[in-house]
Amino acid sequence: MRVITNELAAGAAFTPNMASQVTDLFSSMAAEWTANHDKPEKLEPLRDALARGVETAPGDVCVEVGSGTGLGTRILAEHFDRVVALDRTMAMLAEAPATYGPRVHGDASRLPVVDASVDVLVHVNMFLFPAEVDRVLAPRGALVWVNTSGESTPIHLTASAVHDALPGEWHVTHSRAGTGTWAVATRTP
Repeated sequence: MRVITNELAAGAAFTPNMASQVTDLFSSMAAEWTANHDKPEKLEPLRDALARGVETAPGDVCVEVGSGTGLGTRILAEHFDRVVALDRTMAMLAEAPATYGPRVHGDASRLPVVDASVDVLVHVNMFLFPAEVDRVLAPRGALVWVNTSGESTPIHLTASAVHDALPGEWHVTHSRAGTGTWAVATRTP
């Protein structure tokens, strides 16, 4: 996972073979995902990033990419009026509660989202597709990048790696919380 994470952040293509392997892997874990990963300390980096790194306004649109079974979605629903949970794995989405907003089956390498329409894009233990982040974020939008197990997270990038991967000029704030790390990237005006 670490190799794929770094390759994709550097702009490599998300090949059909990679997509199939990722889908198969996460589909096989979907039924037990919540039981194995729903621990308060795992969600602390997301809570901290939202409290200290993201400025929100009423009506902001938040898209959670790689939402899985909705563990982070429930926290996002506390902060945003509109949350869209997106995942490429139908088995994960089937385990996610629909009470927090729409669940969308989609591919993060080609987000089914209009250009410059997302106020906050959230990636929790998710691959980074820099061109898609740049395309879908509103001019004053923010990318929230969370690694719930910090450097031990299989899909991990440091805050500086996230900064370096994004096209153009960005300001990145980052910190540690609970068992993980977070970074929030906003365009430099």
